[in-house]
Amino acid sequence: MKVEFDYTRSLGSVLSQFMSALKQHSVLGGVLADGRVVVPPPEFDPVTHDAITELVPVSDHGTVQSWSWVPEPVSQQPLTKPFAFAQILLDGSDAPLLHAVDVDSAADISTGMRVRVRWAEETIGSIRDIACFEPAGDGETTGSASMDFGPPEVTGIISPVNLAYDYAASPEETKFFRGLSEGKLFGQRCPVCKKVYIPPRGACPVDGVPTAEEIELPDRGTLTTYCVVNVPFKGQTIPIPYVSAYVLLDGADIAFLHLILDIDAADVRMGMRVEAVWKPREEWTTSLDNIKYFRPTGEPDAEYDTYKHHL
Repeated sequence: MKVEFDYTRSLGSVLSQFMSALKQHSVLGGVLADGRVVVPPPEFDPVTHDAITELVPVSDHGTVQSWSWVPEPVSQQPLTKPFAFAQILLDGSDAPLLHAVDVDSAADISTGMRVRVRWAEETIGSIRDIACFEPAGDGETTGSASMDFGPPEVTGIISPVNLAYDYAASPEETKFFRGLSEGKLFGQRCPVCKKVYIPPRGACPVDGVPTAEEIELPDRGTLTTYCVVNVPFKGQTIPIPYVSAYVLLDGADIAFLHLILDIDAADVRMGMRVEAVWKPREEWTTSLDNIKYFRPTGEPDAEYDTYKHHL
């Protein structure tokens, strides 16, 4: 399963200067109320809570204070080969910066080792402009010659968020997902309150007892509540406006969220009777996406009393 989106944020005065300096191969630190210099600069002092107004250049060389070896890098980490994450105290700063150090093995890094910034081939005004750190040997310490960077060039950033994970389905959910691959919808009934849950949960959240009885439900039901989507977004595939709604299948006691199409968004209403529109059989998988959307059946609307407890 994947959760992906681009997180866009404005930087504010402090981080705009910091990112703009990185684009010019320079590192800025923020001066705290007690005179300490911190990289990256915070927007507010952690003790006095006053806004940080003074930024000073620090060196792109530093000293490893502590480190941890990463033998198997994962996606989105700074390096694709084994490397070390280290707390690095840049010359001119008073608090360490966490970043990657490119060395061949754990035997090649140690506390107290001198390192320097390896800049990205193309700097854009991002923390990733510091590609990583590398051993500096006895190289000359360098830093920003002046604070004459001009107005901040970078005022906002886009941070892609990408979360991918494997989902282990319970035995009850396995039955539900395998049913979808056969065009069937399975729920489970609580032996105490008799409520039918779909997708099944394995236990009734009201009574706390197992829901062992399997119930096959029809692919039609009643629209309870809904939202009209009018705001476009990146990756959108359905023309706006469209409706996202909770559908209460006949015989079920909990509604689930799905699309409502084949009707003008302005004509969608609570209580409307709907039915599933399935993808072609050859496209079916073990996913609720097998149902493309729900559409009106043309039946009279359900009485309010039949769904009022599901609003």
